[in-house]
Amino acid sequence: MPKLNVLVAGSTGYIGIQLIKLLVTHDKINIKYLCGNSSVGKDVADYEKSLRLKKLPKIVKFNKSFLKSVDLIFTALPNGEAQRMSNDLLKNNVLIDLAADFRLNKTSTYLKWYKQKHKATFNIKRSIYALPEITGNRIKKFDIIGCPGCYPTSILLPLIPLIKKNLIKLDNIIIDSKSGYSGAGRGIHKKYKDKNLYESLSAYGVGFHRHNSEIQQELDSIAKKKLSFTFTPHLAPMFNGILSTIYVDLNKGTNIRKLEKTLNDQYTKNGFVKILKTNSLISTNDVINTNNCHISICETKYKNRVIILSSIDNLIKGGAGQAIQNMNIRFGFKEKKGLKWNTFF
Repeated sequence: MPKLNVLVAGSTGYIGIQLIKLLVTHDKINIKYLCGNSSVGKDVADYEKSLRLKKLPKIVKFNKSFLKSVDLIFTALPNGEAQRMSNDLLKNNVLIDLAADFRLNKTSTYLKWYKQKHKATFNIKRSIYALPEITGNRIKKFDIIGCPGCYPTSILLPLIPLIKKNLIKLDNIIIDSKSGYSGAGRGIHKKYKDKNLYESLSAYGVGFHRHNSEIQQELDSIAKKKLSFTFTPHLAPMFNGILSTIYVDLNKGTNIRKLEKTLNDQYTKNGFVKILKTNSLISTNDVINTNNCHISICETKYKNRVIILSSIDNLIKGGAGQAIQNMNIRFGFKEKKGLKWNTFF
């Protein structure tokens, strides 16, 4: 199979840079266009020194005429931009969006949580919410692929198999997540100029963070009913990584062994999700610069309650790496291609 010609839109944000760093190691990819706005005319190496020895095109402003000569478009843009671009797609184009434009199934839900009308409602039906370990080969049937958010990735991977097997109660799930500040994008320092991001822990989006919407959508879909959870995100004094701490009550007749067996059965053949031994204390440091997710189930003083720990790199497994994993499945490449850890990071 010849190399895929790729366009990256939003190439200088944290996710865009990480995506390019991974794509240049993928032997089935030719980066044909890098697109931006304020960065037009510059080299991407101006934003990431490790790319200076790579032969990459200069950053240009997106033009829909580019779509004639590319197979695949990655969009790492503000919410709403990928919708507009999707309306111009040609038959030979596949779009993989790393923002929220194709995560939600209902336009009313998108309007409620993102405070803007969806501009490509017809394309929602042509898209798939693609958490690769769960979605699998169904991705191959779609030309518009919506990648999950970083927090939902760390939350859905441990919870979906347990809910599917009816092992945990659905009315009192508590999720406490902490992320490196890169998750808020390059504008983080302006947005939080009064906070010392390097030495403090900050809660934000309390009760109403946008990722509530896709977590609710996906868990309800598995449970076949509306479940109840509380999700609180925090910015931690680190650049990247997410650690989600999830509190769940067990259904009658369930124990930690059953939970771990269910997760192992789901992910044994997967190269990226690792289920650790009971009561393992995990760290973001264990997954930084990888496309891995580490999950550990811990006992509590209550027999019917456990704590699930889940850790990912928000820029890779929660962003660029997951997008490439979806690409690999969609085009029939080996799922790990371009995603092995190396010193390039």
